[in-house]
Amino acid sequence: MIGKWDELIRIFSKDIRTILKRTCVDFENVQEIRLRIQGPLLMIQNNRECYITPEGKLSKSPGDAFLVSRRDLKETLEYISSYSLYAFEEEIKQGFITIQGGHRIGLAGKTVTDNQGIRSMKFISFVNVRLSHEVKGCANQVMPYLYEKGEFLHTLILSPPRSGKTTLLRDMIRQISDGTGFNGGLTVGVVDERSEIGACYQGEPQNELGIHTDILDCCPKALGMMMMIRTMSPQVIAVDEIGSREDLAAMEYVMNCGCKLVATVHGSSMEDIRQKPVLGRLLQEQWFERYVVLEGKKRPGYVARICDSKGKELALSGREGL
Repeated sequence: MIGKWDELIRIFSKDIRTILKRTCVDFENVQEIRLRIQGPLLMIQNNRECYITPEGKLSKSPGDAFLVSRRDLKETLEYISSYSLYAFEEEIKQGFITIQGGHRIGLAGKTVTDNQGIRSMKFISFVNVRLSHEVKGCANQVMPYLYEKGEFLHTLILSPPRSGKTTLLRDMIRQISDGTGFNGGLTVGVVDERSEIGACYQGEPQNELGIHTDILDCCPKALGMMMMIRTMSPQVIAVDEIGSREDLAAMEYVMNCGCKLVATVHGSSMEDIRQKPVLGRLLQEQWFERYVVLEGKKRPGYVARICDSKGKELALSGREGL
């Protein structure tokens, strides 16, 4: 049976694939693999950067690393796209491609623009493979705090980058949708702008989000939230990485329609969010009834605290990581 690691490394050039086959790593701990033209082959695992040598060993020195060539990038892009990169034109406009298994391939290079915005991308010279991991049960410790009198509460996850917020959100959606020991399942509408939550591949979610969940894939958050309310009658809407004024306007519409909201935002603390011009309004006006604050310094998914709408910390035992 082909393992997840063996399946993933098939997308890389033959030279890089050979190197990665020699690399002894735990697939579940690998977060990113980065390819930069004439740059060192880089891996991020457990929030730590390491360079991969031609022999497949891990090093702290970039000078020891395998240098990624133009040919490696070209060959990798051919494998990612099954030799039909033009077929992914719409995804490339947004800077990423989602592949089978739910892994997201970030792309950067020379953009081609017109009056409508980014039309395409060429001379792709930078590739970031972000591995998709499902950790079922990772939300177990927080779920009891997200309900009151049998009703789900508006919830915001605060987290620095690479601290497990999307992984936690994904499991929260699954549990809200399927139901928990203390509450039945709810209809959840997921607006998955970057294909990271459900990781849809050709329309089919690669991650398990529950039996009462509907997904709008590759749809802008603000537009998608409005569409979900009008067409799918969700009881809960879930979105990742809010931040714009348009997002806030759509969220306000969702809440005024009586629909509950669970979302994530980049931030190291509630005070950090409070200082941001747009997002500060969320805390000032107490839009959310629960705040789940993650901390990535110790390990991904470490829950630093859970607070109520006023910022008061609630009791929390067993702050496990993912």
